[in-house]
Amino acid sequence: MSEGGLNPLLRRSMMIVALVFVLDQATKHFVLYGLDFISQPEGYRIAVMPFFDLAMVWNRGISYGLLQAGSAFERWLLVIVSASLIAVLVWWLLTIKERLLAIAIAMMIGGALGNLVDRVLYGAVADFFLLHAFSFEWYVFNIADSAIVLGVALMAYDVLFLNRPAKDTG
Repeated sequence: MSEGGLNPLLRRSMMIVALVFVLDQATKHFVLYGLDFISQPEGYRIAVMPFFDLAMVWNRGISYGLLQAGSAFERWLLVIVSASLIAVLVWWLLTIKERLLAIAIAMMIGGALGNLVDRVLYGAVADFFLLHAFSFEWYVFNIADSAIVLGVALMAYDVLFLNRPAKDTG
C-alpha cells in the first residue's frame, strides 16, 4: 500500500471500473429516457448512419442472448450469478500486479456492474447499438458489453503473448 491508501495500480483500475460503469449507465439513461426508447416496442429502430442504428432490444439472457431468463426466478438467478462473478473479479483484481491484466479485469467489472444494474432495475439488459453492413447485422450491444469484450480480448492478449517468468513454487 502507498501512503495515500490504495496502491496506484488498484486506484487506476477502480477509476476504470467507475468510468465504464458511468459511461454505460449514462448512455442507457440517454437512450431509454432522453430518446424515449423505454416506451418503444422491442425492435424499435432509428437509423443514425449507413452502418449504425439505435435499435431497442431487451436482453433477458447472458452474452449474445444465450440462456434467456423467462421467469422471475431465472432473472434473480442471473443476478446472483453475475454478482458472484463480479465478486470473484474484484478479488482477483486485488491480487494483480500486471497493468494490462488489471485494466482488462477492471473493464470487465465495470461492464458487468452496468449490466447487473439493468437486470435488477428492468429485469433485462438494455441493448441498443447495432452495427450493420451489406445485409449483415452484428448483435445489438451497449457500452458495458463493449467493455467486457475488450477486457476479455486484453486478457487473452496478456495470457497468450506477454511472456512472464514462471513463479518459483519450490
